[in-house]
Amino acid sequence: MRNFRKATLADVAARVGVSAITVSRALRMPDKVSPRLREEIARAIDDLGYVPNPAARTLASSRTNVIGVIIPSVTNNVFAAVLLGIYTALESTDYDIQLANSRYSALREESLLKVFLGQKPAGLIVTGIDQSEKSRELLEKAACPIVQIMEIDDNPVDLMVGFSHYEAACVATRHLIEQGYRGLGFIGARMDPRSQRRLRGFHDTASGAGLFSENRVITTTAASSVTLGAQLFAELMDRAPDLDAVFCNNDDLALGVMFEAQRRRIPVPGRLGICGFNDLEMMATAEPPITSVRTYRYEMGRHAVNMLVEAIEGTGGDGAVVDIGFEIRKRRSTSLGSPGL
Repeated sequence: MRNFRKATLADVAARVGVSAITVSRALRMPDKVSPRLREEIARAIDDLGYVPNPAARTLASSRTNVIGVIIPSVTNNVFAAVLLGIYTALESTDYDIQLANSRYSALREESLLKVFLGQKPAGLIVTGIDQSEKSRELLEKAACPIVQIMEIDDNPVDLMVGFSHYEAACVATRHLIEQGYRGLGFIGARMDPRSQRRLRGFHDTASGAGLFSENRVITTTAASSVTLGAQLFAELMDRAPDLDAVFCNNDDLALGVMFEAQRRRIPVPGRLGICGFNDLEMMATAEPPITSVRTYRYEMGRHAVNMLVEAIEGTGGDGAVVDIGFEIRKRRSTSLGSPGL
């Protein structure tokens, strides 16, 4: 019968012939132990299959070396790029990641924060600025640095890196107007707080130009997809035939609009302008290429880690709020002077 007993710190110490305290010191402060002894301890750990217990380590220190990361989706390409930036930046540090998915639920985020903070993390990276009242209270009382990502405002819990979704939508809408489009529409899905700020930016800019119509706005709380973009565009065209340009909440929707326009033989950009948001790879490879708001998601993840590590280790660095910016990538889908499909 297999023996399921786990190797302990004492087992490692006995194998090497030193005290458990010495093994613990080698794991926590390797520079305090000679290279030869470190090699012997490492070999014993491999032979015995010993796995250090982070909970026990926490009891002996004020924190772990874990950085907690809470994002709302692990399947969305937007957050995949952010995570890649986070993992890349952490490769050169001694910190590990504990990742959690809030699934766009404020209550789930609150529950995850309680779990993370109970484990004494070195720091936390959380998504957005719209935490519940209880989550905000938990973050403000946390005994570790916090970085909020994806957005900026003037009231950070601690540190913040992102950009203004409202301003990005304003700039994208002005681009459509400058290109000569007048029947401006908006298509949005999921409609989380960041999406709502994009809608508000579209509304305010279109209204300021005297071009806003509620009839040309369609949104849903359903999860975004290319198929959904096609469906929403079909509904919008049926009820607002004067529509000649659409600003989409994200690139999946924009691609769906493109496909539905092609199915209906609507020339893009001649009869219809299309603008997406996030500038995923498919925007540049579509035919015609689709204009989109480029957001620097990978860079945001890296910057969040750098800010957090500097705060943890007290080395200073950037200010509390870092605006990483955005860019309108203008392509043929919004160029009225170009030939249509």
